[in-house]
Amino acid sequence: MGESIKVLLVDDHQVVRRGLRTFLEVQDDIEVVGEAADGAEGVARAEELRPDVVLMDVKMPGMDGIDALRRLRELDNPARVLIVTSFTEQRTVVPALRAGAAGYVYKDVDPDALASAIRSVHAGHILLQPEVAGALLSQEEAGSGQGRGGSLTEREREVLGLIADGRSNREIARALVLSEKTVKTHVSNILMKLDLADRTQAALWAVRHGVTG
Repeated sequence: MGESIKVLLVDDHQVVRRGLRTFLEVQDDIEVVGEAADGAEGVARAEELRPDVVLMDVKMPGMDGIDALRRLRELDNPARVLIVTSFTEQRTVVPALRAGAAGYVYKDVDPDALASAIRSVHAGHILLQPEVAGALLSQEEAGSGQGRGGSLTEREREVLGLIADGRSNREIARALVLSEKTVKTHVSNILMKLDLADRTQAALWAVRHGVTG
């Protein structure tokens, strides 16, 4: 078995953190390495502990989860952030995804589903439910990346299609018989050519323009 997935819990309710920890401590491949009670502390702990995945609440006093996400992006922290929220409104979830979250689950999520979500985002996948993906697409600026798809090479279009399918770099490398380093280079070129910030935006662009794996 490989190394455990290191997880940081960020939620202002101690009872929620305790419940999440209880869920996760029975998983052989997941290790809770720390906790934080608000966004500012979460950012500091993420920088200190360098977790693989951060479970982040949205509504917290002081720095909320969305501002914490933006700060982690500014710091170029590599942790994948999974939003854990009781808020189902798109106006809460969509800004979190735009700020860099890899996906979201609700606080009443089944323990096994939570563990699966952590493994999924750690592997590089993006967790988007159809209605939220639709909301993100509808909010995209009409000119974002428009007309730039022609600058992609055929290989880059293949990689983009697999990103849209939710594949990780490792899975893309295996599917296209490439090294992971080469895939990372293709992903960087795709984001640069389409003027996109991250894989989530790339996946949405691919859906909008009919690029599939």
